[in-house]
Amino acid sequence: MIQKLIVGFMLIANTVLFADTSYRASTTQDPNIANKHFSIMISYLPKEKLFIEADAWKKLLEDAARDVANARLSVKKENKKIELQENKIEAEQEKVEAQEEKIEHQKKVAVKVDEKSQKVKIEAEKKVKEVEATKVKIQEHKIDVLQHITQLRDKRTAIADKLELILVEINERIGTKEDGTEKEEVLAYRRYIHSVGGVNIDLTDSTSAMVNIKGWLKSDQGGLRWLENIAMFFSIIIVSLIISYIIRNGVRKASRLSGSKSKLLNDFLTNVVNKLIMLIGTLVALSALEINVGPIMAIVGAAGFVVAFALQSTLSNFASGIMMMIYRPFDIGDIIDITGIQGHVKSMNLVSTTITTLDNRLMVIPNNSIWEGVITNVTASDTRRVDMSFGIGYADDISKAQNIMQEILRNHPLVLKEPSPTVKVHELADSSVNFICRPWVNTADYWDVYWEVTRGVKERFDAENISIPFPQSDIHLIKD
Repeated sequence: MIQKLIVGFMLIANTVLFADTSYRASTTQDPNIANKHFSIMISYLPKEKLFIEADAWKKLLEDAARDVANARLSVKKENKKIELQENKIEAEQEKVEAQEEKIEHQKKVAVKVDEKSQKVKIEAEKKVKEVEATKVKIQEHKIDVLQHITQLRDKRTAIADKLELILVEINERIGTKEDGTEKEEVLAYRRYIHSVGGVNIDLTDSTSAMVNIKGWLKSDQGGLRWLENIAMFFSIIIVSLIISYIIRNGVRKASRLSGSKSKLLNDFLTNVVNKLIMLIGTLVALSALEINVGPIMAIVGAAGFVVAFALQSTLSNFASGIMMMIYRPFDIGDIIDITGIQGHVKSMNLVSTTITTLDNRLMVIPNNSIWEGVITNVTASDTRRVDMSFGIGYADDISKAQNIMQEILRNHPLVLKEPSPTVKVHELADSSVNFICRPWVNTADYWDVYWEVTRGVKERFDAENISIPFPQSDIHLIKD
């Protein structure tokens, strides 16, 4: 036991003594390296070394932010100098105006102009010009400082970009929280980047505001960068639309070539492909705008769980819609009978089905109600059998009545020869002998044949003196 403890202690000591503790940040040697090259440089580093690199770049970012802050302080000092010069100019101009009033007064009263007053005026005017020249120089220096601030901000932004890339690699190594957000050790860096980033514009100083705006618009890390990002965003969206259009048409053609006759399924597939491509395109486009879509996806995922729990019935309709798309019990334009409602299928989505009833009412039915019930597709087959029943009196000739019905069916242009019609004695009822009359027709001719054959049978029975009896009852009177 003691021997094992000694060996363990030696292993630990060896690890501590000979561990690699001499690693120093190496990626900061060239702060101007391109981001794509920088990503390759840090792609293989373990998390421990990535944190060392992150600290080094954070120090560079701190230095750059300090330079920007010092430059902004210089602008404030220049503003103070300009304000002081403006006060001097105002004071000297007041002297000039006072001497001019004095000289004008002397002229009005016909007094010889005092040479001293004239000399004071000239000296004051000269002083005004000197102060104005000094103010111009200070203003020029201020503009130079403001332009330098733009360069410092570009440098700061470039450093922040490198630190952002390191944080992405760290997230790959250590993962994120269960809700998809970054861990605290990464958020500390992220907060610092946000705290020192951005462009602060002093709107009370018009010169500073204009120079800052112009400098940002012309900057590689400012306006030009965002112009490129926005152009890339719209380019990706347009390309996504084009790709979506091409693939959508390809899916339609593939569905037709595969022999699929379901318009519902074809529309569903094309819509899913279209939305999926546009979703991917939008996420890529947002990335082009330097928006981190990871947290967005995490929020959407967390919100999706809550929404799924709150909308269980809607999701049930969604699942039923998927099942109907796959098994295709009916299609758009079919006449169906569901939940006691009969009509034409006008449209269908993943939540509900819209039906136009035979009397032209618009009915919207949840898919779950349809899938859980019996679905009768009236127009699913090309042909249908028309089931009719006719009764004759017990005193009438059965063969004659049967021949009449067979003749009517044989001569009707819409009745199919194959399968052949069926006319048989079906039952001996209380008041009549009932025949079944079952011709086969094209589905579209169902009701025309039903109505015309019914009318024809009644007319022929009347002409041939074959009765269609009313319900009858025999009453026997027993005399006590």
